[in-house]
Amino acid sequence: MSALNEITILELSERVSGEYCGKLLAEFGATVIKVEKTGIGSPTRRMGPFGKDTSGPESSGLFTYLNAGKQSVELDLDSASDHATLIELLKTVDVLIDDHGAKWLHQYDLAPDSIAERFPGLVFCAITAYGLDADDDRQHAEDLNVFHSSGLGYHTPSGAADDLPPLKGAGRFLPSYEAGLDAALCISATLYERRCSGLGQLIEISAQEVLASRVDYVLGQMIAGDMDVSPSRHAFDLGGPAGIFPCADGFAYLWMSAPPHWEALRQLLDNPAWMNSFPERWMELDCTVERVAECRKHITQWLSTKQKHQVAEQAQQLGLTLVAVNNAGDLLASPQYQFRGYFSEIEHPVLGKFHIPTSPYRLSATPIKTNVAPLLGQHQYSMPNAAHAGEPQ
Repeated sequence: MSALNEITILELSERVSGEYCGKLLAEFGATVIKVEKTGIGSPTRRMGPFGKDTSGPESSGLFTYLNAGKQSVELDLDSASDHATLIELLKTVDVLIDDHGAKWLHQYDLAPDSIAERFPGLVFCAITAYGLDADDDRQHAEDLNVFHSSGLGYHTPSGAADDLPPLKGAGRFLPSYEAGLDAALCISATLYERRCSGLGQLIEISAQEVLASRVDYVLGQMIAGDMDVSPSRHAFDLGGPAGIFPCADGFAYLWMSAPPHWEALRQLLDNPAWMNSFPERWMELDCTVERVAECRKHITQWLSTKQKHQVAEQAQQLGLTLVAVNNAGDLLASPQYQFRGYFSEIEHPVLGKFHIPTSPYRLSATPIKTNVAPLLGQHQYSMPNAAHAGEPQ
């Protein structure tokens, strides 16, 4: 049996954060009922990458990934009858997930205080950029705003030119995915506690706070006074030769910061003469702009003829941090991912057969479930009855 087999969730989310949270819980057996706008569905249905039919609501690869294993019902919350249906649905579920924000919740009579009074056994998870009590000008923040206001901007774009646009960091929706993960963990913990107390709780997830918790030692250095607190893009530029370099079949990332790395590079490059002019501890004690430029020039020349995966394997055997920059095809062909069964083949009624990533973790006693995403309104006439009215399992 899956871990959350007896749990029913109502998902009002229309962003990546809430939909990813629901996806994670669905994979562990929860019944997730996704409420979508009548006729048009969730906004993520109109976000790429797209499959065969780019004009329909079933063609989005993003929606298909985020909503695997869920049920879809269409409701127009501006309609009195559909709003009444939503309230009836709340009597049948254990968890409510929303990522709209305080004003939207008040507009549809779903404010947390009101929900807690009417449904005391319900676990209510609200995922927003800066919290439910954020100022008006932050209510509609996007992931780019959250990323750079969290502290992670000190990692990326460390050292980028000031006249370039701000980078989004790793991944397309990093703040949303991280917030959705934390939300799923908090919901699971709260459901466990509810078995003892019988009461639900309000879980308030701020994506900015989530990302700030991921910033590791950078914020610690700032608090300790070892790093200047500055809006400069160079605040976290270590000034060394590390970077992404072109290879014959793509790109590789190289990191060097200490003498052992320098010696490993010397072995990898077969002791080239140009390295002899560099002091042994130049990266630590005498890292000049000229030396960094010369080092990168020679590394670029050498790597340009190499296969990224082969050279990464050679470097790592020598203790040098050099890794291939993988594209989607590399990930699908990865021996490690194939061994773990990370990608599963599913068949979608519109998109056909394709591979989809599964969860990054496996539990032996409560395995995950990998299912196809629902068609818009597919479960309109099979909504559950009021089986447990928000009571704890």
